Amino acid sequence: MTELHLWLRHEVRSTERRTPIVPSDALRLVANGVTVTVEESPQRIFPVEEYEKAGCRVAKAGSWVSAPGDAVIVGLKELPDEPSELTHRHVFFGHAYKRQPGAAGLLRRFAAGGGALYDVEYLVDEDGRRLAALGFWAGYLGAALAVLQHRGRLAAPLVPTAKEELDERLRSGDEQFSALVIGALGRSGRGACEAFRAAGVEPTRWDLAETRELDRPALLAHDVMVNAVLATSPIPPFLRDEDLDDPARRLRTLCDVTCDVGSPLNVLPVYDRTTDWTDPARRLREKPPLDLIAIDNLPSLLPRESSTDFSAALLPQLLAFGTGDAWVRCLGRFHQACREAGIEEGEFRRD
Repeated sequence: MTELHLWLRHEVRSTERRTPIVPSDALRLVANGVTVTVEESPQRIFPVEEYEKAGCRVAKAGSWVSAPGDAVIVGLKELPDEPSELTHRHVFFGHAYKRQPGAAGLLRRFAAGGGALYDVEYLVDEDGRRLAALGFWAGYLGAALAVLQHRGRLAAPLVPTAKEELDERLRSGDEQFSALVIGALGRSGRGACEAFRAAGVEPTRWDLAETRELDRPALLAHDVMVNAVLATSPIPPFLRDEDLDDPARRLRTLCDVTCDVGSPLNVLPVYDRTTDWTDPARRLREKPPLDLIAIDNLPSLLPRESSTDFSAALLPQLLAFGTGDAWVRCLGRFHQACREAGIEEGEFRRD
């Protein structure tokens, strides 16, 4: 069996401070015979020296493009626009299987180079449950930002912090309001509910039972709403443009944790672009006001906590890379997405 070589790449997004492999888990990988190369990164929450101490090799940022062909490139968020041909196997969140903007282009880059995408979102067990996810922290931060925005205390630009500092800010306000979490039983939903409780607010919790026949007036009667539902098949939208203009609307702050904008499966088709750290809240309506928060890398605001949890879940999967059934399913989902995008198997130079 060929020795596994994992290559931890630098994230090109300047606000991305998380990592899918923390130094303590890199040490365990090395101890199990895995070669780990770590790119230098000025923003990663863990300095490269900690990886060196764990026995990892160090490489320059962006050098994965010339990594050995058998190296598995590991990251979190989007790849740079170049190279146009992707020759390696990549592990990251590709956001390319639901016809999102740019999805077909990314898949064709893999087809052109003969590489493969192992999308972590589709690294699941036999029952379809995700094996490594950042959902809890995405939900926690989504609700936390919604609380701060609703109380007029959300400062821009956003900066990474520690959970203790964030919780202190949530506890410091005493304004009461009604809050709704949709998808409350999932990872993100549980995180959102926890943040609301930290702010002294007990949210209404909706999940599958409450959304099969949506009570839209009840939804609009809440002051704050957090959507934590990532749809995998078409369902009626939770909010429509006409709902935002409903004179009975009490809703003032909306946070979409899933940020599925551009996808035909988007359950909140009332906005066409995400927000970011520089401008975290966008006004959707003026009278009465309605503000949207839709940031697609929320857990990076708590980079140490979210990285540590994610890495712990991903570690046993990485130790079984290429052999476990979950990776076989993951690769199969990639090829299915390529076929759905009109990319024929013959376009690939190799599997």
